[in-house]
Amino acid sequence: QIQVKLMASMFQHMVPSINVHRVNLNSIKRCLLITYGPETQLLEFRHYSVKVVPVGVSKGLKKLLQEKFPNMSRLEDISELL
Repeated sequence: QIQVKLMASMFQHMVPSINVHRVNLNSIKRCLLITYGPETQLLEFRHYSVKVVPVGVSKGLKKLLQEKFPNMSRLEDISELL
């Protein structure tokens, strides 16, 4: 149907498309997924918040990687943080 093609084109051109293999994940904050059910003729909108966090590292190293300056006043040296 021409209405469905027009609607798909409108949504595709509202926001820039991304190359998922080349995109920098730190630059993505939100994602919108729009699906159309031809049987029900309904649009479904899903809005996602994207956050990249390090996994499998200590709490101190995670704070350093997230660019938050940790409180080191209680520490004797940097090895206690890591």
